[in-house]
Amino acid sequence: MKSVTFRNNLIHLQEELFRFAYKLTTDRDQANDLLQETSLKALDNEDKYMPDTNLKSWLYTIMRNTFINNYHKVVRDQTFIDHTDNLYYLNFIPDCEINNIEKTFELKEMWRIVNTLPRDMRIPFSLHVSGFKYREIAIKLNLPIGTIKSRIYATRQKLQEELKDFV
Repeated sequence: MKSVTFRNNLIHLQEELFRFAYKLTTDRDQANDLLQETSLKALDNEDKYMPDTNLKSWLYTIMRNTFINNYHKVVRDQTFIDHTDNLYYLNFIPDCEINNIEKTFELKEMWRIVNTLPRDMRIPFSLHVSGFKYREIAIKLNLPIGTIKSRIYATRQKLQEELKDFV
């Protein structure tokens, strides 16, 4: 393929390549960077492109590989290696244990309060905390969604009142 034709085809595919880059990165600026890096690599390696093959597919492969390589680089850069003789940083336990004990106690206290509530308040709140949506709870309990919302709100208010000393 002639260099001019190759470049024209590359320019023609920029919009499609950008959409693919955006799907990979989910960020406009990163997608633009990935598109630019892919285009530069394609231009640098134009001699490796086989003229009778699919240019778009070749460019998508370059983009996908570039994205994966960049991702691996970011992961590598974020990896911490402890070079101390006694692995001080890896063996260091911050005050997290104390915080975890406090959080466990607070969580137990919260559930103790929730369990003292009437069944019609406790069940919707428990389902909501478990990850169910209001609509799903309403269907499951065969109640209007407004009733579910008000019961969960009332339970939250009760918890805030009872746990105000913990904050």
